[in-house]
Amino acid sequence: MYDIDMQEASQEFARCWNAAGVHIQKMAQGQVPWLKANLHPPFLEHLSFRMGNQLFFVRLEDVEGRLDVPGNRRGVLAIAEGCKGHACIMPMRRKGAEWIADGQGWGLHDVRTGQGIDPVATVSDKLIEITDWELQDFAVQVVKDHLVKQGRTMMSWHGNPSVDPSIWFVGDHGPEWVVVRATRYPKTSVEPPANWRAIAESCSGLGKSGHFASVGVSNADDAFDPAGAVPATPLWRGHGMFVRFMGLVPGPS
Repeated sequence: MYDIDMQEASQEFARCWNAAGVHIQKMAQGQVPWLKANLHPPFLEHLSFRMGNQLFFVRLEDVEGRLDVPGNRRGVLAIAEGCKGHACIMPMRRKGAEWIADGQGWGLHDVRTGQGIDPVATVSDKLIEITDWELQDFAVQVVKDHLVKQGRTMMSWHGNPSVDPSIWFVGDHGPEWVVVRATRYPKTSVEPPANWRAIAESCSGLGKSGHFASVGVSNADDAFDPAGAVPATPLWRGHGMFVRFMGLVPGPS
């Protein structure tokens, strides 16, 4: 368990963030497969998207240093490393009442080197197996979408496999939380973590009602050989997947 910065975004940052998203959308010349395109904390990155077999995690920064920007560079580096993606800085400049990307092209720069990044130029035909962080993030999205369809209001969520709980939402009597665990086929389900009581204790100040969600994921093209003679197909980034999720269950007492 880790402490997470849950700083809220200001209205001015929201305007900057929106301008950055519009700029990326324009540069992509169409629909961007967004991974994060919301202003719910925590903020490891401010925006993230996939292009082909590559992932991009973007932190916005005001070139004049006047804007209160949630999160920090450590966060965007952590999620990019966990997902084997590109950690990017996108410098933004306020021009009158508007925000614009500072610089040419995509306006993205490598966090470590400062060199410009052209997402299109990084894409290849190489098969890349999704990381545990990507798998966890996907599983969290599955559970989040399930809760939203049930009419629940989301408070926060994240895909860091090392941090519990994964989701907070508004329950019938206040905040409730969910620990999400994901697994790859041929395994189809996973048990609650052994440190459940410690997680519950850490959450008790905000919400005492906790749930567990097991999400099994397989490649949509898997042979699903019951005898196990044919190995399971890896989960390739950008390829179709099947999901086994049976809903939330109460955590162990």
